[in-house]
Amino acid sequence: MAGPGRLVYPLYQFGNPQIRIFRTNYFLTMVRPGVRLPEDTVQFRIPMVMTRLELKDYLENIYKVPVAAIRTRIQHGSRKQRDHRNRPIKKPDYKVAYVQLGAGQTFQFPDLFPERPEAIEPGSLEDIQRKFMKDEAQRQQDDPKRSGVPRWFGL
Repeated sequence: MAGPGRLVYPLYQFGNPQIRIFRTNYFLTMVRPGVRLPEDTVQFRIPMVMTRLELKDYLENIYKVPVAAIRTRIQHGSRKQRDHRNRPIKKPDYKVAYVQLGAGQTFQFPDLFPERPEAIEPGSLEDIQRKFMKDEAQRQQDDPKRSGVPRWFGL
């Protein structure tokens, strides 16, 4: 009875291991919040149909993360953009979940691009380039005596 384009699953058989693997129908996105949150709170962008209980089960059963509380809100999409006919374009709505982790658990986003001072040898090519760029920037600065008149407009 399998027509073209239809998936055919194998028949259920007793015993283990089973042939099928069940995956979740939801995709979560961990978001770096715009405002500072407590260290035990993580922000997610979740599907509109996902509930708090489903999110809690998802995190506890799949990722083994203890969850203390979940708060959700719906973020309405922006209507600021307009198309070529000057009709407003609405971005889709999405749900934001704030997950408070269990007692003693904290989360911090990793610093992916830490600032490291570079050790440059004197007389190397990078040192010469850096000095040249510094001199050029100094040379191209406006003269305070000209009071804002551009350099090309001069006598």
